[in-house]
Amino acid sequence: MSRYAKIIRRTKETEINLELSLDSSEESEIHSGIPFFDHMLNHITKHGRIHLKLKNKGDLEVDGHHSVEDIGICLGMALKDALGDRKSIKRYGHFSLVMEEALANVALDLSNRPHLVYNTPLRTEKIGTFDVELIKEFFRALSLNGGITLHINVPYGENLHHIAEGIFKSFGHALREAITIDDTIDGFLSTKGVL
Repeated sequence: MSRYAKIIRRTKETEINLELSLDSSEESEIHSGIPFFDHMLNHITKHGRIHLKLKNKGDLEVDGHHSVEDIGICLGMALKDALGDRKSIKRYGHFSLVMEEALANVALDLSNRPHLVYNTPLRTEKIGTFDVELIKEFFRALSLNGGITLHINVPYGENLHHIAEGIFKSFGHALREAITIDDTIDGFLSTKGVL
């Protein structure tokens, strides 16, 4: 079984081609047009052991908002497509990750009920030229379009890069746990019988 999806999205603000494979840890090819964001997405793929091929042409002369949000939309759509009916997946994932002085906790449920809780010490600042507030926008778009209940909590941390990196790495690990197929799960891990 190959859990794969391809998404093409064209707007007046972005042109995105995205391919996602949940069962391949082949080296990802990520070109969002925003180097720091590429670095963060690579953390998701490496720690989630998934393959992502992404090419974006966005209105970066304005800022990175449209590109980051639209990539979140496309990644969420691809995840939803690649998961298919979600039978026999573990559904839940959680991971706590230390990044020097920062601690990032991510818990998620691939429930088809999107919701984002985001508590971090990230302020309206920049890491290089990247607006850190876009991290929340990315995960909001991803959770909404992927049908994910997602809780991101960073109880402490000082270095903005460490905090951001911890979030993306922790998300990758939690996602890997949740998308893993467990043959002992007959159908859906739900008393409702559906997700």
